[in-house]
Amino acid sequence: MLEFPLSGRDAAPKFLNFDLHCHPGQFIAKGLEGYSLDTGIAKTLGEMKSGNLSGAFFSLVADAQIIKIGPEGVKPYRNYVANEAWADYKRQINALKEILKNDNSFAVSTHGKDLQQNFDKKKISAYISCEGGDFLEGDAGKLESMYEDGVRSLQLVHYHPNEIGDLQTEAPQHKGLSIAGKEVVKRMNKLGMVIDVAHSTFETTKAAADLSKHPIILSHSLLKNDSTHPVARRMITAEHAKVVAETGGVIGAWPSGLNKSFEDFIDNTLKLIDVAGIDHVGLGTDMDANFKPVLNSYLQIPQLIDGLKSKGLKDEEVSKVVGGNVKRVLEKVL
Repeated sequence: MLEFPLSGRDAAPKFLNFDLHCHPGQFIAKGLEGYSLDTGIAKTLGEMKSGNLSGAFFSLVADAQIIKIGPEGVKPYRNYVANEAWADYKRQINALKEILKNDNSFAVSTHGKDLQQNFDKKKISAYISCEGGDFLEGDAGKLESMYEDGVRSLQLVHYHPNEIGDLQTEAPQHKGLSIAGKEVVKRMNKLGMVIDVAHSTFETTKAAADLSKHPIILSHSLLKNDSTHPVARRMITAEHAKVVAETGGVIGAWPSGLNKSFEDFIDNTLKLIDVAGIDHVGLGTDMDANFKPVLNSYLQIPQLIDGLKSKGLKDEEVSKVVGGNVKRVLEKVL
């Protein structure tokens, strides 16, 4: 395996790099009983700087209080009670904003143009996203409040079945996107929010893609392989990937343990490029919440770039994959 080159924020990065999905230091648990991971947050934020990350979607987790990891993977163990989900949304977003305001290397970002402008200023663009639509409790009207709070992307489903659509790891209940889910997609288009279909079934993804007037993303996944691990249900077919690409969107290559190694992740990223096209693949690390990651530090970003180039991608193509494709989508949607 290649060594991790340390570049630091004082170096001029050649490429604009973006992570479509991350949970630095598991910040979503900040403020809960027993939480003591501020050192983890500091470590990951520091590696974002040293690895010359340009921006990321910092993701809240809508069902964080009602899921657990077990033999069959991540599963819900109860439902929310009324107003509990929304209260937890407020706790999580306040915790994230408190973390970010204490480090002037980061800029909370809400417009597509912010990514390039912050890159030029050597600041990291922190876009806020949410994994799962449970916070909405079926009410698309709450998207206005989330938008005012600075949230710019919503992943429709996660691990707990909700009112919006069907997810890959549970039995379907809506046959794709529900009536409430269709209203969520329409409202997100109107507001200018990025629709994320990670964890969604093919039917939910197809319904969202057909309804959306803007590009959508699938922030973190891989093409299906022969793995029988419960997490493998989260992978997608070539047809699934093409649905996202046809909207003009981006799929985040996911460096989970479903890759055999970091080098295998490079090869699997290239397979995704072959299916979806060079303009429709990015990086979605799921940092600090990933399953046995083969990329577990932003210090590996230079290694990722070198790995893609070693497989024959030109600088222009690498630039698209590590950040340029996401930049296009952000500028279009936000």
